[in-house]
Amino acid sequence: MIDLTGKAALVTGGRSGIGAAIAEALEEAGATVLTAQRGVDRARDYIEADLSDPDAPNAIITEATRRFGRLDILVNNAGVMYEGTLLEMDAETWAKTIQVNLTAPAMLAKAALPHLIESKGCILNIGSIEGLGSNPRHPAYCASKGGLHALTRAVAVDHGPDGVRCNAIAPGWIDTDLNTAFIESLGDPDQFRKDIGHIHPVGRTGTPQEVAALARWLVSEEASFVTGQIWTIDGGRMSKISLP
Repeated sequence: MIDLTGKAALVTGGRSGIGAAIAEALEEAGATVLTAQRGVDRARDYIEADLSDPDAPNAIITEATRRFGRLDILVNNAGVMYEGTLLEMDAETWAKTIQVNLTAPAMLAKAALPHLIESKGCILNIGSIEGLGSNPRHPAYCASKGGLHALTRAVAVDHGPDGVRCNAIAPGWIDTDLNTAFIESLGDPDQFRKDIGHIHPVGRTGTPQEVAALARWLVSEEASFVTGQIWTIDGGRMSKISLP
């Protein structure tokens, strides 16, 4: 049984989807959880912040440590995705994607590290299988998630001697509210579900709770020798070679 009693955790983008499932899983294990994102989190204490604002990371960590008096766990989950090829994308969209998905996590980690060094805490970044491969029309998203994976390894190498671990999870297709709404907007949602199930060896897509279960283990003492790793959770999708 994973025990996070007494741990203080900050989860960005924690009011919905994977972030909400992670926040709930950490709470169930005994942690005190604070989320940070745009809008209201009706399930738990939160900080309202816009991670496209370069000043937001320092402000979030300052407020979180003021409320907690410490920080043990940082989960960088918040992210954005825009559709369009590189030819279709303007510089502003590129910059916002990199800011929210890569620069903000880096600056949150930078601001949190003195507190995490003190508590011998950990960082968990939520990347994507699109940091390993690419779906069409996602160049900025893929670049940001690939960068986040690389950042994960760099932080683990630099700050392992300080007692801080850093790992990442690379989820595949997960049944978040956003993805469910996308499927329901299609002409034949049932057929799409069958089609997307076929590209996964397990025959289905994943749930936020399955990602959260891995997250809870990675931030616990049970994973104390695990750092600098990118954990793919995709139902085997990236291992399956497509037929012609």
